[in-house]
Amino acid sequence: MFSAIPVGDGGGLDEGRAASAVLWLPAVGLLVGGLGGGLVVGVGTGDGAGTGSDFGRRLLGAVLAVALMALLTGGLHLDGLADTVDGLGSRRPAADALEVMRRSDVGPMGVAALVLVLLIQVTALAAVGSAPEAGLALVLAAVTGRVSVVLATAWPAARPGGFGALVAGRVPTRWRVLSVVGLGCAILAASAGLGWADLAVRGLGAAIVGLLAGSVVRMIAVRRLGGTTGDVFGAIVEVTTAAVLVTCALGG
Repeated sequence: MFSAIPVGDGGGLDEGRAASAVLWLPAVGLLVGGLGGGLVVGVGTGDGAGTGSDFGRRLLGAVLAVALMALLTGGLHLDGLADTVDGLGSRRPAADALEVMRRSDVGPMGVAALVLVLLIQVTALAAVGSAPEAGLALVLAAVTGRVSVVLATAWPAARPGGFGALVAGRVPTRWRVLSVVGLGCAILAASAGLGWADLAVRGLGAAIVGLLAGSVVRMIAVRRLGGTTGDVFGAIVEVTTAAVLVTCALGG
């Protein structure tokens, strides 16, 4: 489930179970993003609107929320981001780049990617208009990041073995389409329920930008590595999340 939350009976992960798990990723994003969003609202809501103290609370809430999401996911996506950047940044042939990604250590490019992406996520989240809007933006970012992974399963695996090989090409097209349609419908339903007319446009725009950002990561990986891996999926989640939050912050 791409998280540190215990799920299932602990049995082996075969192709069928892995493909089924992928379909639940948006729901996992809703859970993880909802918990993080609640923390943003709880910590970031103060009585000094527009003051330095209020921004400090918003920034603290953003840091704690991003940290909570990293904890709930066991740092899995962040590790994937660092490994993917190290592998692609090595500029080596596909086989050698994949070997770099398999190593347990993290190179300077991976560390830089982690620091920069986390800084972007935190500052963008803190810059969203209000604490409630920031909470919703985080939920949207978390769900969109997982939908990006569902879409990425349409491409082949870069190597045999690993999670990527278990799910590559095994998620039916209709479910990939439904994941995108479901995301759009959820945005429209939430906007209508809250009575915020412009929220639908902003939410749909942010989701589209996020999905495009995730697609860019996938395209680069497929071109350089010959396919996707579990690490690439993690990188897609983090980059998509950052892109959605930045779009929400700039469009607020």
